[in-house]
Amino acid sequence: MKEQWLQCEGTWFVGVDALPSTPNGAVGGVPLQGPALERIGAREDLHPAQLSITYPGYPRPRAGENEAAFRYRRNRDAAHMDGLLADGMPKRRFLRERHDWILGLPLTETSVGASPLVVWEGSHHILQGAMIDALGNLPEALWPETDITDVYQTARNTVFKTCRRIPLFTRPGEAVLLNPFLLHGVAPWEAGTTASLDGRMVAYLRPESRESGAVWIRQK
Repeated sequence: MKEQWLQCEGTWFVGVDALPSTPNGAVGGVPLQGPALERIGAREDLHPAQLSITYPGYPRPRAGENEAAFRYRRNRDAAHMDGLLADGMPKRRFLRERHDWILGLPLTETSVGASPLVVWEGSHHILQGAMIDALGNLPEALWPETDITDVYQTARNTVFKTCRRIPLFTRPGEAVLLNPFLLHGVAPWEAGTTASLDGRMVAYLRPESRESGAVWIRQK
């Protein structure tokens, strides 16, 4: 798995579906439970959890990443909205995954500066509005092939100018539940930060929405 998923010169493990969790979120017979589950409700269609692990020195350039992309990773926390996938040369963005929510479960103890998750307060309103403007009047079947790069980048720049950037320091036993339209990223690893050899490890669940596109894109 490290050969496949260890990126950024060994400072980031981006293990998509790497944790052997069950469709209801259990691991090793231990169920997914707690206030977050009470909020989202029980599910039986969850994918194996993604493992995001950062190590001291993050970020380093990712293989195939140009200088501009690396600067964005370093200076803007690689901020993104999930589900907008890059395709083609040059890369363009398309909405090809629709998530109900993003649930982050921290698995290791670290000090504050260990590449925390970063969110932009209120950004989901701006990005959702941009998605509605770009796709809301199109048949859902056309969404995956509709280029939304320019609309997305304009909305993202508005977020950077108007929304407060908030690093979220978390510990095992806590959970983070994100709106699917929220702009979020990973902060650089700060000098002097302490962590075990396991690094800063978070398990993420982000199930595909069972709602129609018309309902999903206008959700409250």
